[in-house]
Amino acid sequence: MTATDQAGTAPKAKGLFKRISDAMGPENLSLVIALIVMVALITTQTEYFFSARNLFNIAQNMAVVGLIAVGMTMVIVSAGLDISVGSIAGCASVTTALVVVASGSVLGGIGASLCVGLLLGLVNASIVSFLRVNPVVATLATFSAFRGVAFLIAPGGRPVGVLDPGFATLGSGRIFEFGSFPGVPVAFAILVVVAVGAHFVMSSTVFGRSIYSMGGNPVAARLAGINLTKMRLMIYALSGALAGLAGAIVTARTSSGQPASGTQGLELEAITAVFLGGALLAGGKGTIPGSMLAVLLLATLSNGMNLLGIPTFYQLVAKGLLLVLAVAIGQWRMARAERIQAEITAAGAS
Repeated sequence: MTATDQAGTAPKAKGLFKRISDAMGPENLSLVIALIVMVALITTQTEYFFSARNLFNIAQNMAVVGLIAVGMTMVIVSAGLDISVGSIAGCASVTTALVVVASGSVLGGIGASLCVGLLLGLVNASIVSFLRVNPVVATLATFSAFRGVAFLIAPGGRPVGVLDPGFATLGSGRIFEFGSFPGVPVAFAILVVVAVGAHFVMSSTVFGRSIYSMGGNPVAARLAGINLTKMRLMIYALSGALAGLAGAIVTARTSSGQPASGTQGLELEAITAVFLGGALLAGGKGTIPGSMLAVLLLATLSNGMNLLGIPTFYQLVAKGLLLVLAVAIGQWRMARAERIQAEITAAGAS
């Protein structure tokens, strides 16, 4: 009798596709497949998609939504939601412009955007934590309030022009430029650094594990000694600071502090990206790599539609449908997991 016969049937070796699927996760793999199909469709209609300039534009356009999506991932994984991030970016955009114009300091303007975003994030967390208001209702209210504040601090409610060449580098500058290679956008490089750092925090630190715990089972997290109020304050503050940084990049790209234009609708794109990336509305699930893949997918979709001359309002329809689809798939996965767990529990009890 062979060793295989004695030990029973040997486990079947996994195929290449299965190994790749296990390594990436089913959500990420589905996004990669969707991205490949989308790129294939776009390239059959236009020859300009893979031009160096166009790829540079896609990377540059990812930066603002990507930064907000990093913070939004933390918020949603913790079972929260922040609808006000676009308005926070608007407040930070105007503040940054005012500080740079008044002081001539680029670092001062960026620091101001981070501080404004952090402060407004703490306002959201305080309303949710201390007033016990539902995160959706709380941030829907501050979405409107912060947008009004942005117009109030802008002189006359108009955009604030910024003509500082050093500051413009933040939005349109590039690094590693040589020969015909257009280089890497500075804003995209910032996104990569932030996303890598956030992924490390979420996957390898006590703080990150606490975020997953409070989203998956807040009662168990509290009993385990996690201070939910403190965690919520920190998470919303980080999300707000990243939205503030995104607002500073919008200011640098447009050479003006924008109360609304350039920041309106960012919350929808960020939330869509996070849910497409595999996060659940109930919390406890979601990753930074998944959200970044979804941001790339959305940026590619917008870029492809622009290359094909498709009107902007069709893009809004597509993004809205993607959000509904992402949430519906997430709810189906959660219901399926609960059903499987219930069957396992019933089988064990019998």
